[in-house]
Amino acid sequence: MKEQKLRGVNLGGWLLMEGYLLGGRNIPEGEFKKRFRKIWGKRELEKFEQAFRDNFIRKEDFKIISSWGANVVRVPFHYRIIEKNSFSYDRKGIFWLDKVLVWADKYNLKVILDLHAAVGSQNRDWHSDSRGLALLWEKESYRDRTIALWELIASHFKDREALWGYDVINEPVIEKRKLNTLKKFYGKLINKIKRVDRNHFIILEGNLWGQDIEFLQDLIEPNVKVSIHFYQPLSFVFNFTPYYIYPGRIEAKVWNKSTVYKYLERYYKFSKKNKVEILVGEFGINWRNSFYGEKNYLRDVLDAFETFGFSYTLWTYKSVKNYTFPDGIFQLVPNLPFICREGPTSGWENYLTLWGKKKKKIIESWRTENYMLNYDLVKLLKEYFRRSK
Repeated sequence: MKEQKLRGVNLGGWLLMEGYLLGGRNIPEGEFKKRFRKIWGKRELEKFEQAFRDNFIRKEDFKIISSWGANVVRVPFHYRIIEKNSFSYDRKGIFWLDKVLVWADKYNLKVILDLHAAVGSQNRDWHSDSRGLALLWEKESYRDRTIALWELIASHFKDREALWGYDVINEPVIEKRKLNTLKKFYGKLINKIKRVDRNHFIILEGNLWGQDIEFLQDLIEPNVKVSIHFYQPLSFVFNFTPYYIYPGRIEAKVWNKSTVYKYLERYYKFSKKNKVEILVGEFGINWRNSFYGEKNYLRDVLDAFETFGFSYTLWTYKSVKNYTFPDGIFQLVPNLPFICREGPTSGWENYLTLWGKKKKKIIESWRTENYMLNYDLVKLLKEYFRRSK
């Protein structure tokens, strides 16, 4: 696989649904679908899933991303799109990843396949489809199933030129005293994947949501890359505490360009010491029309990535416009009946009651053509993306 600097975006919320990206609460995808099935039945849930995947991301989206000058898409997916039962696989799940690679190849984009929700969940958060437990680290059988899943995927895609690499686990979180469990798991994954595919990169994320990477130095070998996620300072980036301004005092500390560089410098030093490339798999911002310095923040972050030679993929391509958490480049702004920001129920949980009456409107709302492009954000990104050309 040819070495190259990657600059692109995440296709968040597509092959693993996330509540806030659809304007609602961050309940696990599995919980939402369980409730949907209880109301509408198994067959209607299958139709819902098909409609969502057919419309939320389409071939045209790859064309748009390529037109910005990006050269990569990171594609988060749920293990359940492929593994329906223990070690039992549904080839229709592979079909979606196949589609991604066909579209990417057409528009000269590389693809990072990101296992966002592993068997049993790798952290306690909604975005790993967890109900509050990270059972991947408690049950060896879950780790074995995850390794087998990657063997299947790598065997299937080993000759695909559009594929850049396998981001084997998104944001693992494990207690420090159990860190060796994660190291051994990564070691097995590397060996198993390389037995069937030596053409693509294997991406290892740091512990604690992609923050702690020092333990990875023993796993560095050819075709292995290291990934971090950067959302600091969290209160400002996620808008958990409104009215912080960048640059300025945030979380009892001054955050400015120098602070950003200093924070990221440790990863640069790790990169140089271990001769390994760093990929920033996720970074982003809750966009408040740049009234609070969001554009200045992103410019400083992107400048730091470029200075340190990091590859990067922005979180995320599209989302319902929200007051908290990172926004999409495309945003669904209208307060549609099934968005209903004023509550008491907002976003995707309204699908549960309105699917019968509003099905057509709901499906239409998923298409990017109904989202509003953040022109200021995309203009900024183009400045950096086009350095890849």
